[in-house]
Amino acid sequence: MNFEITSPNQTDRVRTARTGTLTLEHGVVQTPAFMPCASRATVRGCSSRDLAETGVQIAVSNGYHLHLLPGSDAIARCGGLHEFMRWDRPILTDSGGFQVFSLAKPRDITEEGVRFRSPVDGSEMLFTPELAVQVQQNLGSDIAMPLDECCAGGAEREYVEHSVQMTLRWAERCRAAHDHPYQQLFGIVQGGTFPDLRELSARETAAMGFPGFGIGGLSVGEGREDMLVSLQAAMNGLPEGAPVHLMGVGTPLDIVDCAAEGVDLFDCVLPTRNARHGSVMTWQGVVRISRAEHAEDTRPLDENCGCPTCSQGFSRAYLRHLFKAKETTGARLLSLHNLYFYTELMARVREAIPTGSLAELRAEISPWSERDQE
Repeated sequence: MNFEITSPNQTDRVRTARTGTLTLEHGVVQTPAFMPCASRATVRGCSSRDLAETGVQIAVSNGYHLHLLPGSDAIARCGGLHEFMRWDRPILTDSGGFQVFSLAKPRDITEEGVRFRSPVDGSEMLFTPELAVQVQQNLGSDIAMPLDECCAGGAEREYVEHSVQMTLRWAERCRAAHDHPYQQLFGIVQGGTFPDLRELSARETAAMGFPGFGIGGLSVGEGREDMLVSLQAAMNGLPEGAPVHLMGVGTPLDIVDCAAEGVDLFDCVLPTRNARHGSVMTWQGVVRISRAEHAEDTRPLDENCGCPTCSQGFSRAYLRHLFKAKETTGARLLSLHNLYFYTELMARVREAIPTGSLAELRAEISPWSERDQE
């Protein structure tokens, strides 16, 4: 892996927006970049070719989901995750800790790992840091994440302190277990909404020598201001030259604001989830495709859009019909539009950083970005 910061925006702040070039085994990523969620080796309703046509540079898959079905060993025997899903660009895999903890009770989380019952067959499972690493090594992703505990929003300080320390111990175990020839294991910063714990977690994780870092446990119910303060505290404890991935944060306004703090990678289910709910993002605002006003509207979603949906001339009327009829083609076409919007958003972020014009981009999207998100 090589990460080159190509254009820092010179300000007097401790952390600042930057563009970069992240070189991985399966390709080069221009940062800041957005990674759509291909949790089960697919972005729902879209093929890998679809993703490439919308300009996606890197995707996120989920080790936990793929461990359950079809099994990481099976994927390894099929040539690894890239071959399995026919995607020749980089992939980041999450350990699936967030999903695991949603299935477990507090008493099931111990130093050893997490015990829970499989939602596939009901069998008891033990997910350990070492297993999380082995699963991701079987998948052969470009970037892997250690098992960490993602505390619920509003968790008490005493619990968060304990969680941070256990996550640090798990990170050491993950480092010891990881020996993949090209896969990069990032560290993960936790700490809830306590700035001092965020900075402590960041500094202790950075001291382990990881080549990059994820910041987890945000956008889990806390207020937006708490999210930004927690992010700033975490960034203060991380080395300037390492790539930083903010996990699960993804409204357009959040992306612009967090890119301003120096975040390099983002992932979120929002663009495709919103598309399946009939919510479509354009530079003029959000289009609710189910509304009656679109029933005979022959215009595309956005007349200036180059996405596969708009460029083929599919009308709002037709897309509304597909959505109302619950046709899967409708969800796919709306998803492609939203994914293209996100790749275009990231391109505009990368253009704005060296010119110092992120504030202007923020002013353009802020009137609708928060108000109209699902």
